[in-house]
Amino acid sequence: MDELKRNERESSCQGCGGCPCAQEAALGEAVDDALAQELLPELPEAPAVPARVRVVDIRFRSGGKIYFFDPGELELKAGDHVIIDTARGAEYGICASGCHTVADTDVVAPLRRVLRAATEQDERVVSANREKEKRAYDVCLQKIQEHKLEMQLVSVECAFDGSKILFFFTADGRVDFRELVKNLASVFRTRIELRQIGVRDKAKMVGGLGVCGRPFCCSQFLDDFQPVSIKMAKTQNLSLNPTKISGTCGRLMCCLKYEQEAYEDLHKTAPRAESFVDTPEGRGTVCDVNLLRQTVRVRMEDHPETIGTFRNSEIAVLRSGKAKKTDPPVPRDLAPISGQPRRAQRETPAAEDTMPLMFKRLDEYAASTGYTEPRPEGGEEHGYRRSRRRRHPAGEAKPPQQEPKPQQSAAEGGQKPKSNRRRRSRRPKNPGGRVESQE
Repeated sequence: MDELKRNERESSCQGCGGCPCAQEAALGEAVDDALAQELLPELPEAPAVPARVRVVDIRFRSGGKIYFFDPGELELKAGDHVIIDTARGAEYGICASGCHTVADTDVVAPLRRVLRAATEQDERVVSANREKEKRAYDVCLQKIQEHKLEMQLVSVECAFDGSKILFFFTADGRVDFRELVKNLASVFRTRIELRQIGVRDKAKMVGGLGVCGRPFCCSQFLDDFQPVSIKMAKTQNLSLNPTKISGTCGRLMCCLKYEQEAYEDLHKTAPRAESFVDTPEGRGTVCDVNLLRQTVRVRMEDHPETIGTFRNSEIAVLRSGKAKKTDPPVPRDLAPISGQPRRAQRETPAAEDTMPLMFKRLDEYAASTGYTEPRPEGGEEHGYRRSRRRRHPAGEAKPPQQEPKPQQSAAEGGQKPKSNRRRRSRRPKNPGGRVESQE
């Protein structure tokens, strides 16, 4: 009977949403959704994966900064010469590396495109521009001397299409070069632009050898100049002499930045100078800190003439840094390391155990093969003859010596008497070089 009523109700429902069955279904779905939100935890949203962009690395000058460009459909490799679109127009560039993909966040919009690969005509135009740059450099030096301007010309760059010539110079202050620009424009009949740069940029353009004997880092692989301060030299315990920590450009050396992070991490685990510490041999004051070896030299409190070397893990800092007038004295019974009973020292290993493994294997190999050290040839003639004198143990009587037989003269048929003098050594008596006559 219940099944017949249910079938009649379903057959009479037209799907309008107003019937009781539709309202009951919608209410059940709402209850299920609310229950699911309460019971199930909210899952964190997955981080958005940055999009990848296909780029190619382009460098305008050898040793210059690398820029990203859109290669389009071109397949480029390192060393290819291309023509690219820049804010100054078409320019000539060299591929530093082939096509690859980078994250979208690493690209500075808008991404310029590579127009085409360089042709032979483009190569001729570039060589002509290089000759024009040399002539412009000489002309500019002459004009600077005529106007008596306090500026130093560094380099000259000519645009690929010849529409502009850039002159880079250094100066201590501001320079009024308006008349110089007019004279250069009248000579070259093109747009002239002068840019003042710093001494570090000059060193990057010109290049050279540093105090280490290697080419400048800025002209080899550094794209940007990192800030360097005198605090880095203090952290690395270097000499504060300006001539030793300055580069050829006169500024602090860029290599001070390379190991700064490592020294900062080492300073976190090392005690400060003049700190009062406790060591296995007693308490004392730190007089020297070696960051790279992670050791300190401590002047003992009870014996000031004694200085010991300990690792950072073997000491306990009782007072950090030099004592101030307001600091309370360190208690005499505060000795967390030297106050503890010392551990038993290990026994010194035997000489056989300390022998290097290589020598042990050589001895075993010689014993297995029956190898014996050969005697030198002509040993008896060169003084290597072993003594045949027999040693008698203590308490044993020596055998009686036989009386010497009378020697016969050479006329009686006897042999020539032997000399009783000892055989002279082959070693020269006068190693200083003095020559003596022998009869």
